[in-house]
Amino acid sequence: MIIIYLIAAIALSLGLFLNRSTLVNNLLLLVFVVLQAGFTIYECFNLNTIQFGFFKPDAIAVLLLITLSIVSIPAIFHSHIYLVTHRETKPRVRAIYFSAMVLLITSIGMAYLANHIAVTWIFVEITTLCASALIYHHRNERSLEGTWKYVFICAISVSFIFIGILFLSMAMQQAGSTDLSFANLLVKAPMLNMFWLRLSFLFIFTGFTAKLGLVPMYTAGIDAKDKAPAPAAALFSTVLMNMGFLGIFRVYVVISHTPLHSWANNVILIAAFLSVFVAAVYMMKVKNIKRMFAYSSIEQMGIAMLGFAAGGIGYYAAILHIILHSFVKSSLFFQFNQVYRIYQSKSIYDTGNYFKYNVTGAMVLLFGFLFITAMPPSGMFVSEFMVFRSMFVAHHILLLVAVLILLTVIIWAFGKSMFKLLFAPPVGFDESSVVKINPLLSLSQFALLGLSVYLGLNPPAQFVALIKEAIINLP
Repeated sequence: MIIIYLIAAIALSLGLFLNRSTLVNNLLLLVFVVLQAGFTIYECFNLNTIQFGFFKPDAIAVLLLITLSIVSIPAIFHSHIYLVTHRETKPRVRAIYFSAMVLLITSIGMAYLANHIAVTWIFVEITTLCASALIYHHRNERSLEGTWKYVFICAISVSFIFIGILFLSMAMQQAGSTDLSFANLLVKAPMLNMFWLRLSFLFIFTGFTAKLGLVPMYTAGIDAKDKAPAPAAALFSTVLMNMGFLGIFRVYVVISHTPLHSWANNVILIAAFLSVFVAAVYMMKVKNIKRMFAYSSIEQMGIAMLGFAAGGIGYYAAILHIILHSFVKSSLFFQFNQVYRIYQSKSIYDTGNYFKYNVTGAMVLLFGFLFITAMPPSGMFVSEFMVFRSMFVAHHILLLVAVLILLTVIIWAFGKSMFKLLFAPPVGFDESSVVKINPLLSLSQFALLGLSVYLGLNPPAQFVALIKEAIINLP
């Protein structure tokens, strides 16, 4: 099924690139949505089966693949709305955009399912190329700047991962094996050369932080999410960041079965705390709405990795957190389309009284703010509480206090901007030109927010079982 899916997805992407008919474009996108949904269902029913030698739909891969499929469907729909409302209906522009998006979704899914670190590396590189095409969508100086920054930083990060893979292969020599599949690495973990394994983890971890949005290479994603169209930015802030998390997760599972486990936890804790700190600093200053959402994603990934490094229930909490974050943050980016249509600006200073101009959209932003800051009844309240509990149990008390202070600053800064957007009167705004927004365009966001509440407060048994199976090899 993997090969059929890959061939079909690439063919659809090529068809979208070459096609110039609006009707054919829509039909091809519909076929891809059906293909993506069918492929996801197939993988769910074929859990832990080796496919084509290099792919394995294990529990965490299936969880993230389901998340990808759920987020990608409204991303494609809102992309269509975006192109129409921004009058970007030139066949060539539309062709490049949707071709790149389909290939991005496909390569992210393949990176999830890859059972070999070299295969993962290949698809990570493909995501960089696809994302670059989406960032450069507007073809102006700012989008060009965002594109070359993203390509430059991601090129360095991919090089780091490649060097880490080389060091990992050297570590495997002591174990008498050349197979770098994740299953074999786990089996051979106690026999690996610790010197080369330590170097390998440092390079691989640093490389994947560009996709995860963690210190030190978090800067790659900020401009990308700002310059790309909002539906594409929604993918960058959620499912693409999840790919970075999974890359680190795969290697960490191996490290956890070696004497380097505590050392690796310290590396992750430092990077995660610094990420929350950076987010707090910038959230107090940034007034660009999309950049504000982007820095919020850095904060959320930092929180997830704090729980991951603390261990215990933190493993469960980290996976739950990134999944719930995917649904909440994507809803905020999808809603930004409507905000921009009304104010024609990304600046908080140019907005206000959003409840007056778009009630349903304002409700999305209000609930989205409450949910992303982990206020009840947000499902993220549950995952964050578990993260803090894991840090307390692991005796990271001072670190926990520092994180709570930083989160208070972030909530204040985020809330100040959001409530200005929602309630404060706008300055110099011409109300006579306000665009009327169809309330039905907010339906997908309400569905995503509702799903985040359901999975956090009343998760189905199969969902819980998959998360527990995903962390079964962790101590």
